Amino acid sequence: MGKIVIAADSTCDLSKELIEKYDVKVIPLCIVLDDKSYYDGEEITADEIVEWSNKNKTTPKTAATGIDKAMDFLKPFKDEDAEVIFFGISEDMSTTCNVLRLAADELDFDKLYVINSMNLSTGIGLQILRAADMVAAGKEAKDIVEAIKEARVDVRASFVVDTLTFLARGGRCTAVTALLANTLQLKPRIEVKMGKMGVGQKYRGKYKKVILNYAKEMEEDLLKADKTRIFVTHSQMDEETVESVKDYIKSLNYFDEVIETNAGGVITSHCGPGTLGVLFYAK
Repeated sequence: MGKIVIAADSTCDLSKELIEKYDVKVIPLCIVLDDKSYYDGEEITADEIVEWSNKNKTTPKTAATGIDKAMDFLKPFKDEDAEVIFFGISEDMSTTCNVLRLAADELDFDKLYVINSMNLSTGIGLQILRAADMVAAGKEAKDIVEAIKEARVDVRASFVVDTLTFLARGGRCTAVTALLANTLQLKPRIEVKMGKMGVGQKYRGKYKKVILNYAKEMEEDLLKADKTRIFVTHSQMDEETVESVKDYIKSLNYFDEVIETNAGGVITSHCGPGTLGVLFYAK
């Protein structure tokens, strides 16, 4: 069996440690500030994005990587005759998956499998690590792709955002809605379903309590989830709040691995600081 490469775009929000541990190859999306584009995680950080956004009272635009960058990314794998399984952010949110397909066509590279994750952030990361586990178990690329695609609907990805300001700046909700929500101190739960983001429950109250309640309300689902791993992913959240969520999940004595990661540039651009999500596979 030949070499199988697991690849993804930068919205997967895996830490450097996880990327190295599972040997995931990552291609960055673009963060556009005014008229200048930066590669996510390579040329700009999430902290710099928040600083720029607050200073300019707007949010960056995000864009798929260019086809030239994608071709440069894929060419070494073609040269070594590897099979590549690529995970991209939901095709309802970005053209990234299609850019990789076009790049493969230009290179006449027929060993690329593109998986539309139908998700974002570590909702993609969960799929990547499951695929990496299957590679380590000696599964063939086609079988891995089939299994991962079949299980995409089982990924549970949701986030609570501290403020709707960033979503409003980016045009994902109206300024009036954001002002009302912020005035009433409403903290909406953003859910990913079938590749699209939508607003679920709206919480009210002190944010630290809201975040913990959000996690605890999922207890029934958590105790029926795939036990392998669960992610707690956040952007500029205070350590005490993050630890309270992790401690709660660990207290269930259910998951083999509770992984904390920081949201990257794309998620931070759209959701802003103080965003936290709990992401896992349903069985």
